[in-house]
Amino acid sequence: MDPSPPSAATAGTAGTAGTDRTPNTDERLGRAAHTHRGPLAAATRWWLRTRREYEELGTDPEDRDERPLTGYALLMGGYAISTVTAAGLLARHRRDAALPTPGDLALMSVAVYRLTRTMAKDAVVSPLRAPFTVFSEPAGPGEVLEQPRPGAVRHAVGELITCPFCLGQWVGTAALVSYAAAPRATRWVSAGMTVVAAADALQYAYAALEKTDR
Repeated sequence: MDPSPPSAATAGTAGTAGTDRTPNTDERLGRAAHTHRGPLAAATRWWLRTRREYEELGTDPEDRDERPLTGYALLMGGYAISTVTAAGLLARHRRDAALPTPGDLALMSVAVYRLTRTMAKDAVVSPLRAPFTVFSEPAGPGEVLEQPRPGAVRHAVGELITCPFCLGQWVGTAALVSYAAAPRATRWVSAGMTVVAAADALQYAYAALEKTDR
């Protein structure tokens, strides 16, 4: 093994590799906002300052966690735009769409519960979540616990797709839009997911009975 120290060129390359990194979303926004003028640049600077104060003034440094407000804002904007667009299309092409019956609402509620659980926790769906999450530990039969990846957008998306309660808003809205556009197909899909949810409940009940017998 050669004990000689690395050459200056090698040391320089290593130092560059250690410090060089891809700037995150907030850094890119900050650079753009400080090199441009106008209302948009001013609004961006205000937003970055507000986000920084939200994180730095709200908790102790030891308890501080990444709060990807920029990613949250983008998700809210995407949800709002998608919902308004869907409502506009339905108002234009499906003015006669009927409101869901109580039975349909019950069916879709169970289906939304099962679908959000599948999307957020099923191990088989992990490849779809992997770009925004990292594996943490197993979490029950066929389920895993995952954590969001760092980064303003990836962290926000990672939190969304690993939280069944958070996904409920999105999937529930999609279910209502689907019902207004194609009620018969939506009933069939909802019925399928409701059957899966009922089967899961029976599996858990059977497992509980086995434990009591022992």
